[in-house]
Amino acid sequence: MATLKHIASKNSDYTAIEAYLIYQHDEFTGKQLLDEQGKPKLRESYLLDTLECGDFSFATACLLANRKYGKNTQHGDIKSHQYIISFDPRDAADNGLTMEKAQALGLKFCEENFSGHPAIVCTHPDGHNHSGNIHVHIVIGSVRTREVERKPYMQKPRDWREGMKHSSTAQTMRHLRVEVMELCEGAELYQIDLLNGSKERVSEAEYWVRRRGQLKLDRENASLTVVGQQPKQKKFETVKDTLRKQISSVLYRATSFEDFSDKLIQQYGIAVKESRGQLSYLPAGRTKFIRAKKLGDKFDKAAVLATLQANAERKPKVQSKPTNLAKLIDIQSRMTEGKGIGYKRWLTKHNLKVMAQTVNLLQEKGLTDEDALNQRITELETKYHDALAVVKDLEGRMKANKELRYHVAAYASTKSVAQQLKTAKRPAAFEEQHRAELTAYRAAAAYLKANNITSLSSPNKLEAEYCALASEKAQFYEQYREAKSELLKLKDAKQNVALFFREEKQTQHHEREGVCV
Repeated sequence: MATLKHIASKNSDYTAIEAYLIYQHDEFTGKQLLDEQGKPKLRESYLLDTLECGDFSFATACLLANRKYGKNTQHGDIKSHQYIISFDPRDAADNGLTMEKAQALGLKFCEENFSGHPAIVCTHPDGHNHSGNIHVHIVIGSVRTREVERKPYMQKPRDWREGMKHSSTAQTMRHLRVEVMELCEGAELYQIDLLNGSKERVSEAEYWVRRRGQLKLDRENASLTVVGQQPKQKKFETVKDTLRKQISSVLYRATSFEDFSDKLIQQYGIAVKESRGQLSYLPAGRTKFIRAKKLGDKFDKAAVLATLQANAERKPKVQSKPTNLAKLIDIQSRMTEGKGIGYKRWLTKHNLKVMAQTVNLLQEKGLTDEDALNQRITELETKYHDALAVVKDLEGRMKANKELRYHVAAYASTKSVAQQLKTAKRPAAFEEQHRAELTAYRAAAAYLKANNITSLSSPNKLEAEYCALASEKAQFYEQYREAKSELLKLKDAKQNVALFFREEKQTQHHEREGVCV
């Protein structure tokens, strides 16, 4: 899946570009790495060619072009453009991609799309992520030194005339992405559709925030491990990573845009708004909205609405599965927290829906009488605790069986080594040579002795016992799950009814006070 990336540079030191391509640099600071003699260290492997430079170096050719046409004299001028074609890591093994082949493809791509510009084409065998992705850097001086044939995608004279500067417009990038896709197709390499974006967009800045954050987290976790503490988090997440995860968790459960926005604000405090046909998200603790296109294509308006519609179409199938009963919310206590009138209207509407669901549930179960409801809850609690006790007992027996199987296997496989130690001519040397096997044998023997196990069961018999225990656990776990599900629903229903009548009494009390006044 070859990708195309563009970087514009305002650095007037053209030699720095070539130095980056051929010398090793620190991936975080960008500084050159030096050897013991203080000299820059060459990269272990690279291929480099120049085009349109004549007898000069790339840097000299660019400086001569600037001087000839009076370009790039200001600090803010774009001096060069870099395009990076990164190939799929699988191409090397599956499709025979080598650095030589990638370099040839890069030279062809440069000749066809950047003719007239001084250029460097350099291939590296791997990237920052060490995934084995062969990639090609194509660096061009921004000034065109000769006029070229005008092509359909070229819109303005600067795209083909001599002395004009290259501009990486949206039309140009679209053309170049198509060229990369056709290049890979012709070379029979893996390729994805570069024209329809990606589900998640990770900018250059966010990529490096991830890398630095992960490096810092790894160091902190290593320090915790040294002192015997277990790290709580192993993968670093940026603010946008967390936001993507939270939006996704709501998006695939919501069935309408109203439902989507309500769940975002209720569960994660994320506000969503639409402006000019585009969605933006405001995480809790921020004052500035993040546009959907900064997060990824699956978070924009069209994709969100399509997902919500698909969820709504699937909803009748999901309704047959048991779901938890929603709970009423205490409106009076919430309003004391300083919530607005709009929030009160939402709570009132929510409580009416929940109460309707509660009444339907109690009528279906025939538990509209309070005594009958309490009796059923008591029965379910007994069934729930009995089934849970059996499940816990079976889990303990399964754990013991698994541990026994492990030690029996270790004992059987290392017993012969322990016997050889007794007859070894050089016990110390034999001990050192077979330290791992002897350690496993001694641990297994200690376990068997501690548990008074004198005769070893066969592995097949132990495995059969484990399967029987697992089957029995599955039966009782199903009873436990069903009892727990119904018990929680009925407890929530009882709580909803109590809160509903309490709210009614409070409302009537307030109304009477208002009449008296």
